[in-house]
Amino acid sequence: MDNQKEVREFLTSRRAKISPEQAGLPAGSRRRVPGLRRSEVAALADVSVEYYAKLERGNLAGASPAVLEAVARALQLDDAERAHLINLAHAAEGSDALTRPRRRTTRGWAAHRSLQWVLDAFTAGPAFVRNGRMDLLATNQLALAFYDDVYASAGNQANLARFQFLDPASRRFYPDWDLAADTAVAILRTEAGRSPHDKDLHDLVGELSTRSDDFRTRWGAHNVRHHGTGTKRFHHHTVGDLTLAYEGLEMAAEPGLTLTVYAAEPGSSSEEGLRLLSTWAATPQALAPHSNSSSSSSSSSSSNSRMTTPSRRPPSSDTSGP
Repeated sequence: MDNQKEVREFLTSRRAKISPEQAGLPAGSRRRVPGLRRSEVAALADVSVEYYAKLERGNLAGASPAVLEAVARALQLDDAERAHLINLAHAAEGSDALTRPRRRTTRGWAAHRSLQWVLDAFTAGPAFVRNGRMDLLATNQLALAFYDDVYASAGNQANLARFQFLDPASRRFYPDWDLAADTAVAILRTEAGRSPHDKDLHDLVGELSTRSDDFRTRWGAHNVRHHGTGTKRFHHHTVGDLTLAYEGLEMAAEPGLTLTVYAAEPGSSSEEGLRLLSTWAATPQALAPHSNSSSSSSSSSSSNSRMTTPSRRPPSSDTSGP
């Protein structure tokens, strides 16, 4: 990706989000730009206006860690945004390949036996491995059943972002669709900062930008986030509403991959829903096409043409993107 353009748009968008009051400055009058002026950010970061303007034009090469930290403080960046700024600076220096663990390509990647054993050993909830492009690479049986909507269409290519923005079934699966969409784009934007030369990621972003207005608008916001822990709501076509906690664990042996596990609160209706889903996943009917009477009219045509549930490792484990 164009590093200078990424830096320019990221810094500009962060500056627009900070009001003078939030920065402890007088609001004044006759402001022609949202948020802070360049001169105000420069003063808060204790650098010259000319130097900050150079940074905001996209020229991060040569910026010291102290300057980057000062800009991050001035723009009130959170941890994910600060890390993203540093990643962009590494890319500008051409040093990212030297300062980070090698991120293995996942093209044709397959889980080694011990990893699959770990996934299979977790039977209380869905467990899966994904990369930064949101490709599902390996799962336990319950995750296959949980993401049945994702695997139902070959066009999704076992990719959660494609499912989110291109498959109407996602509107039912994610009751908080807008929040899920924001999260998906922030994950992809974060990955773009970490892996600016990932062609498969470029292709995925290009495809989604072309085919989805919802994605294109969110991508232009330049929001990033660390997606490690939290709670999400889902609606599964077989067991109904589920509220699940999740933990995302970075895999030290596989840089760039994340192992995610979902679990329900003990004694809750969601825990009972996961038990029912586990039972359903183990029955022959789970392998047969099924209709989705609870989905909206926009997703019913997709549901009625479901494919069979895939084998344990999805057929699209070649995660090359579109």
